[in-house]
Amino acid sequence: MDYEIFDLGDVTLQSGATLPDAFLAYKTYGRLNEKKDNVIVYPTAFGDQHVQNEWLIGEGMALDPQKYFIIVPNLLGNGLSSSPTNTPPPFDKANFPQVTVYDNVQFQHRLVTERFGIQKIALVVGWSLGGIQAFQWGASYPGIVERIAPIAGMAKTWPQTYLVLEGVRAPLLAAVGFDSSKLGQLTAADMRAVGRVYAGWGLSQAFYREGLYRELGFDSVADFMTGVWEDSFMKMDPHNVLAMLGTGIRADISANPAYNGDFEKALRSITAHAYVMPGSTDLFCPADDNKYEAELMPHAVFKPIESIWGHFAGRGINKADNQFIDDSLERLLALHH
Repeated sequence: MDYEIFDLGDVTLQSGATLPDAFLAYKTYGRLNEKKDNVIVYPTAFGDQHVQNEWLIGEGMALDPQKYFIIVPNLLGNGLSSSPTNTPPPFDKANFPQVTVYDNVQFQHRLVTERFGIQKIALVVGWSLGGIQAFQWGASYPGIVERIAPIAGMAKTWPQTYLVLEGVRAPLLAAVGFDSSKLGQLTAADMRAVGRVYAGWGLSQAFYREGLYRELGFDSVADFMTGVWEDSFMKMDPHNVLAMLGTGIRADISANPAYNGDFEKALRSITAHAYVMPGSTDLFCPADDNKYEAELMPHAVFKPIESIWGHFAGRGINKADNQFIDDSLERLLALHH
């Protein structure tokens, strides 16, 4: 096991449901300094685990473990933190309670303060659903978070994103005839169709038109669809996927007692220096939605990743995009209030 566990005990979720014996799986890189102010929190995205974040961490990079103490908390529902697959009955499989982004960030805050005694965070960075968590950190804990860098993630699930996530969820519902009482019967094979649906949204039209899948060793779009999308989704448990989709579908940094749904107020309350970095061709977290959000934040710079890699411009695959992200984080970490 290359990660650690932080026990949360029995937690009351935002929905009012109790999740017994909840826990966060997390991994740290580097060392906490004496002043405890060299901290970077880097939450995981939908379907990802801490390992998938490691491309952005390294010596000589912005997220340098020689300089910073980097904490990567795993998303609830991802199979490592409390999830449908590792929670005993009666909260296993399809009975896992609904978890929000707000819940995740509250529990991460407990990890950071209770386990490490940290009161200042230099940066919260994340991709996709990790980016939404970065926004939530900025809105929930403005006194603690000095900088945020949401990459291809937004401050709430805008209509386009909602439609895509519902479209990704639909094959799983269809597999049980849209009878939610039968969701417990889903198997990994039911994930194949999910991968096919997602394939059209993860990358841009130009990516496919220009045949960039060839750079990844695939001869045709069809091979790429089965070799990458079907394959990666079939490795995920359908119940974990449903739990994480639920978290994504309901995401909104203002949907909590602090802001009571006042989205603009929540954005204006993010006092952290922010680099908001959408993929310029992202089809399901459109850059325009981020532009609107950044304009309402007092210290935000809108910095699109000019790339035809769509949503995956932020995923650590394409060299030029990786360089842009690393350089931007380097600059952001050099900013002082």
